[in-house]
Amino acid sequence: MKYHNLHIQTQREFPNNARTEGFGWLVRAGYITRENEILPLGQQAIANLKETAEKNPVDFFFVIELPFRDNADDTFFEIATGSQEIVYCSSETCIYPASRRELATFHKPPFSQEAPLPTEKVLTPECPTIEALAAFLNTPKEKTAKALMFTRVADGKFVFVVVRGDMTLSEAKLKKAVGDVRLATAEEIVRSGAAAGYASPVGLRDALIVVDDLIPSSPNLVAGANEAGYHLLHTNCGRDYQPEIVADLTLADAESHCPHCGSGLSIQRADILATRNEINFEKTLFALAESHHDDKGLTLPKSAAPFDVYLMHVPGKTMDTRAEAEKIYNELQAAGIPVLFDDRDERAGVKFNDADLIGCPVRITVGERGLQNGMVELKKRTISEIQNVEMELLMRIVRNS
Repeated sequence: MKYHNLHIQTQREFPNNARTEGFGWLVRAGYITRENEILPLGQQAIANLKETAEKNPVDFFFVIELPFRDNADDTFFEIATGSQEIVYCSSETCIYPASRRELATFHKPPFSQEAPLPTEKVLTPECPTIEALAAFLNTPKEKTAKALMFTRVADGKFVFVVVRGDMTLSEAKLKKAVGDVRLATAEEIVRSGAAAGYASPVGLRDALIVVDDLIPSSPNLVAGANEAGYHLLHTNCGRDYQPEIVADLTLADAESHCPHCGSGLSIQRADILATRNEINFEKTLFALAESHHDDKGLTLPKSAAPFDVYLMHVPGKTMDTRAEAEKIYNELQAAGIPVLFDDRDERAGVKFNDADLIGCPVRITVGERGLQNGMVELKKRTISEIQNVEMELLMRIVRNS
């Protein structure tokens, strides 16, 4: 394809709205606009990625040389601006797969193994939060039971959730356990027999009680007394209330450990590049730009670049270098080698800069001095060495580059 057919407009400076380096290079190289619209060059790159994926459906991300993490359902690319938090084991030899944080499992050790004690109602004024309660009673948050109240959308059932006070509910895990829910209204909470800020599952009416799987092995937790200003000491799941559902309901945090090997878990931001049934090729292009660039522009691998070759000519004084470049362009096309022919009558320096920005794996330069000796210049994007290649050997060398 010829340069002018794609209407490529490269930029000399990074856009002032560049949220990442990769985004900035894609704008500068003419793949996208500052407003994130995919331009023809970007569309060509995405088309090439789709073709590569069709040929390599199983190992696509390996083939395009993109660093990633995955599990059976999702493929992730780590980036600070990512839309998802993911969790993975810090041990490189562990089998624990990367997962969305909202669904990740982790090791949950009980805080204590003490024997159950008798329940005791105590006055706890102005303690509607776990933090206030723990401070007032001088007890760790691990010894408290956090209450969260919802209503199931499907049937209007009141859902009372219990997690340990130092942990955070994952609504995605709750949805997996009971279906879609919404926050319970004040009227629904009162009707169940609970008291907002002082709620517990003890003595509730017509409620679906759902507890995190750590709760049954966490004895003597402080829980609400379902009366404003009061809590119950030493509540025990199974003795003081019976849950209908016991499930993993909580989010891993920075202190969590791997359920397989016990190593620490790492929590990072990432974008989801693919799900079980679909690859997001636009996000994949952005990920490639993040991981394949240098201080001059993009450095895309052959399997991911929009073209294998960037062909350019340097105007000569005694020879029509453009005509010779046109012949090479036709030969490359006939050989099935994707090529971008920069046929502009621009200064060599401008073309060299644009070639580096666009990031095709190989640059071929047709110049008068080389042609006089039956040669052209060939340069791989990621190395500084320039080869002088005899014309009759060019196609063979390009195929093997």
